[in-house]
Amino acid sequence: MQTVFTVETRGQALYEFTEDVARWLAGQGDGLLTLLVRHTSASLLIQENADPDVQRDLLAYFARLVPPADAPQMGYLTHLLEGPDDMPAHIKASVLPVSLSIPVARGRMMLGTWQGIYLFEHRNAPHQRQIAAHFRPD
Repeated sequence: MQTVFTVETRGQALYEFTEDVARWLAGQGDGLLTLLVRHTSASLLIQENADPDVQRDLLAYFARLVPPADAPQMGYLTHLLEGPDDMPAHIKASVLPVSLSIPVARGRMMLGTWQGIYLFEHRNAPHQRQIAAHFRPD
């Protein structure tokens, strides 16, 4: 069973799409869910979905870790054609997961109480991101 989820982004942020995946899996049995973001400047995370400060802190941390290409400390970058947020987005996507594997029991993801699935958008401009999903029953 396969599908593609589309997440509309409005700039750098974490966008939760847990409920979309849960609806798609409803009624299925046990198995393994695999998700893959089909872009090189975004990532996938399983992260806390209770306190929005967690998302703000993650954004702040990665902005500090990998600043825009026009920041003085990033002068070594050469891939600059797509704007100052592009190469930093590729760097972030290279150190964060772009795929996830989630066990499924009785049609429900075995996520923890406060865990949600997020697309982590690393670009400033709005994008339409696609996440390929594959569910393999046991």
